[in-house]
Amino acid sequence: MAVEFILIPGRTSRQGTTLNEGKYTDGYKEEVSTLLMHPDDLERIGATAGDQLRVWNEHGDITVTSGLDKGECPPGLVFISYGDCSSRLMGGETHGSGMPTSKGLDVWIERVTSPGETAE
Repeated sequence: MAVEFILIPGRTSRQGTTLNEGKYTDGYKEEVSTLLMHPDDLERIGATAGDQLRVWNEHGDITVTSGLDKGECPPGLVFISYGDCSSRLMGGETHGSGMPTSKGLDVWIERVTSPGETAE
């Protein structure tokens, strides 16, 4: 079952550290493709930390690994580090600033049961 959330992409210290090692390192790829969620929200979508999740909105569709938030995200709010995955969910409109809106993105999330399938 898909549930609507608010996505807040941002930077993390681990992202910065692994970026210095290279964008193609396992550490960097893991950091920018892990979605952190409140434990209640993971339960609400029938997922646990480490499960694959489908995240989408009107701009894009990604598959990421679920992670357990460390107490910083209230229920209903999810976090992912800036990177390729988060960029796929941002629109192209910059409102004259040159930067697309990257905070407070409305997204739908559901657990992936197997490649190409989602939980209903």
